[in-house]
Amino acid sequence: MVAGVAAYTLWGFFPAFFPLLEPAGALEILGNRIVWSLVVMAIVLTVLRRWRDLFSVDRASWGWIFGAAVFVSANWGVYVYTVNSGRVTEAALGYTINPLVSVLLGVLIFRERLTRPQWLAVGLAVVAVGVLTAGYGHFPTLSVILAVSFGLYGVFKKKLRVDPVIGMTGEVAVVAPFALALLLWLGATGAGTFTGHGAGHTALLITSGLVTVVPLLLFAFAAQRIPLATVGMLQYIVPVLQMAWGLIVVGERLDAVQWVGFALIWVAVIAFTLAGRSPRRAYRTARAGDSDPVVDPT
Repeated sequence: MVAGVAAYTLWGFFPAFFPLLEPAGALEILGNRIVWSLVVMAIVLTVLRRWRDLFSVDRASWGWIFGAAVFVSANWGVYVYTVNSGRVTEAALGYTINPLVSVLLGVLIFRERLTRPQWLAVGLAVVAVGVLTAGYGHFPTLSVILAVSFGLYGVFKKKLRVDPVIGMTGEVAVVAPFALALLLWLGATGAGTFTGHGAGHTALLITSGLVTVVPLLLFAFAAQRIPLATVGMLQYIVPVLQMAWGLIVVGERLDAVQWVGFALIWVAVIAFTLAGRSPRRAYRTARAGDSDPVVDPT
């Protein structure tokens, strides 16, 4: 439980870290996150003596790993761009609606069944997004991209039957060559900031790998030892902390319509959670032999 709370709390304070990496842009930050995450995971595998496990992953699993890597990389990049653009509440919205997006993907891809109250909760969330669109004056594109990309990441992770540490190492390994090429290109064209902005800036970019990996490892430790329902509830620490950061620290403001939209989202999430915990639902799930949904971090 301590590891789970620590993981989600660290993710909740990500909006405090990534602005420190400016003047690096979102793509450069993403490239550094991937490359230095691979360095950290290489150290982890060396300490655990698990390189053989990585090299024994079959070809089909590498396909799922690559798909997961594409979507989580997109999620990381869009998240950094959103936060560093001063739109922290939009990032919080993305991770608030993410569980409901994952549910819809489960219905569409894995043929999972929902109860009528759960469908009503999903419908309420759709209405809430419409209200927020009216409040923002534009469709919350970045929020939806964050939710959908992470939802699709969960789809690939659900298909993957590999240990979380090995899977995560594989994910950063398959995209690291592209990230390294990007960083070299930025450096060659003078658009990169890794050098020329002081040792502190360079150290922060390197630290982005550690900042990325630590909560993921804490999450993997917790997910194997506490009930999945508890993990699902803990994940709401992230949007709550991010929303608080956006409103209190960044100074973002929400008008009445936006507050209504966020309230509807939270009502939908709570309603869906309560509906999913009903005895009738649990009985049907047990009868059908459904597997637990995958709850993965960003």
